[in-house]
Amino acid sequence: MLNDVYSRRILELAADIPLQGTLPDAHGSARAHSKLCGSTVTVHLKLDGDVVSAFAQEVKACALGQASSSVMGRHVIGSTTGELRALQETMHRMLKAGGGPPSGKWADLALLEPARDLKARHASILLTFNAVADALAEAEARKEQVSTVSTSEDHF
Repeated sequence: MLNDVYSRRILELAADIPLQGTLPDAHGSARAHSKLCGSTVTVHLKLDGDVVSAFAQEVKACALGQASSSVMGRHVIGSTTGELRALQETMHRMLKAGGGPPSGKWADLALLEPARDLKARHASILLTFNAVADALAEAEARKEQVSTVSTSEDHF
């Protein structure tokens, strides 16, 4: 069972997390933390319309949390806000409700499916998806705030 969860590919992904660091001019940033295991993932992103144009992440997590962050870092740039929110839901269903794994460019996340039975690991795996969703919400709220301010300034 643990060999399925901590496969060689999972460990390779965990050891090679792309886009690590910060993004000082991010449109949205968010931190997700698991009280259960102490893992933390902080993400920073920029949007061009509804497409992620820049991304950085700080990952302090177990191998499974690192692996999910690694996959996120490989494919997040160029992804739409809708795609990323759907991905968060798909991962949540995969781990907690017996749903199928993501497909397409996110297919490597199927490697985390054996962790379904390890409930204590779910929070760490989901950190990157939760942080991205929160950062998207922040970026969209800032964009809305800016457009509201500029619209109200146009009336003067």
